[in-house]
Amino acid sequence: MTMQPKRILLAEDEGTLRDFVSRNLRARGFEVLEASNGLEALAVWEREEPHLLILDIMMPRMDGLAVCQRVREHSAIPIIVLTALDAEYDKVTALDLGADDYLTKPFGVEELLARVRAVLRRTQGESQPSGGVKKFGELEVDLPGHNVWLRGEAVRLSRTEFELLAQLVSNAGKVLTHRILLQRIWGPEYGGEAEYLRVYVNRLRHKIETDPAKPRYLVTEPGVGYRFVAPEIERTHWRSSTS
Repeated sequence: MTMQPKRILLAEDEGTLRDFVSRNLRARGFEVLEASNGLEALAVWEREEPHLLILDIMMPRMDGLAVCQRVREHSAIPIIVLTALDAEYDKVTALDLGADDYLTKPFGVEELLARVRAVLRRTQGESQPSGGVKKFGELEVDLPGHNVWLRGEAVRLSRTEFELLAQLVSNAGKVLTHRILLQRIWGPEYGGEAEYLRVYVNRLRHKIETDPAKPRYLVTEPGVGYRFVAPEIERTHWRSSTS
C-alpha cells in the first residue's frame, strides 16, 4: 500500500522565500499548501486539515503567533514557527503559545527538513512509554494509557507535556540532563535548546504542582537538568541522611 504524502501548510508572506521552501519540501515528497497571510492560513488549515503547519511570525492580517494560538485552541497539529528575531523572549513566546519548534531566519534547507522530519516523527506517537500506572501521593500517571490524575481529577496534557513527564517519572529520583531530555523527546537533532524544557516544565508545574513556585515533584538541578522527586524517594533520602 502506497503511503499518502504528508500535507504541510506553509504560511509565509515573502513570496520568494515561500516558493523556495515549497519547492524543496515538494522535492522531498511532501504535499505543500500555501498561504500568504494569517487569515488565509487559518482558512486553509480548517479546509484542508494538513499534518503540519509552518508559520512565519511576521505576516499581514494576522501574525503567526496569533494563528498558532487560534489553532492550538482546537488542534494538536504540530506547528513550526519561522522568525527573523533571535531574541529568546520571542522563541519562548512561540513555544508558550503552543508551537512545537521554531527556526530563526536565515536558515538552511537541510536544517528545515531535519526539523520537519523530527516534529512529524515525534507527533506520530510510534512508541509507547513502558511501565504501568505509577502513583506518587496525590499524583497518578498511567504511562501506557497517556493519562494523568491529580487528587482524582484528570489532568489534560499535550503530547509533548506527557512525554516529558513520562521520561521524568520513569526515572524518578534521577537527574536527567537537558541534552538527554531534548534528544529523547524532540529527537537526536536537538541538545542545546534548554528554553524548550523551561517552557514545558513550567507548564507541567502549573498543572500538577500545588505551588508551581515551590515544586514538590519537578525539581530543577541548576545548570544540569531536571529530576522527578517521588514522595517515597524523598522520605528514604531523608531517613538515610539522618540515620
